Amino acid sequence: MRPDRKRVVSLVPSLTEAVAVSAPGLLVGVTDWCTHPAPELAGVARIGGTKNPDVRAIAELRPDLVIANEEENRAPDLARLRAAGVEVLVTEVRGLPQALRELDRVLVGALGLARPGWLADAESAWARVEPDAERRAFVPIWRRPWMVPGRDTFAGDLLARLGVRNVYAGHAERYPKVAVAELAAAGCDLVVLPDEPYRFTAEDGPEAFPGLPAALVSGRHLTWYGPSLAQAPAVLSRALREAG
Repeated sequence: MRPDRKRVVSLVPSLTEAVAVSAPGLLVGVTDWCTHPAPELAGVARIGGTKNPDVRAIAELRPDLVIANEEENRAPDLARLRAAGVEVLVTEVRGLPQALRELDRVLVGALGLARPGWLADAESAWARVEPDAERRAFVPIWRRPWMVPGRDTFAGDLLARLGVRNVYAGHAERYPKVAVAELAAAGCDLVVLPDEPYRFTAEDGPEAFPGLPAALVSGRHLTWYGPSLAQAPAVLSRALREAG
């Protein structure tokens, strides 16, 4: 570990899990949305949400580094942290290869850790993936209003590697709002419903698209880039198969 990086605050649930698994005890502050791994995060200070972190509370923790993400965290909050004298590392993740590179940059490059075994396991797991016959799908991540991943998204890249083509992958926006009637008429083979950020369930989501097979999937395995990546191909593939 780098001697100058002993106190870390994470503003990204994925990165929180990556650091907590790789170097227990390094984290001194995490967001309210950081849930894994629960035992390692017990007692770690909570500093608000990803979109509304308590900048003063973070500065009072005297972190050597704050790790963030350009999509999950707001630029003004990161600017305020820098103005308070806090070093901030901002990641960008739009697909699996970039996620693996950014994890290496954070853990090995910024924190000086040995490259964790789970990162190699994740690379191997995805390298072995053989996609099924292509199926067209849309992927609601919110309702009221309905929102889906559009272009250049991590979730879309993972699904494509498993043989599921996001029909909104060519949309001009990265997370467009789409009317439910348009989604239902998109001519898809299935709808993929993750349990986060909106918690879709068998009783909340599929009823909006009668007659369309619904794959209820783990949002953590679809949208998080960290240790869960090693299990993600098997977990997601099973959920997609069960949808028919």
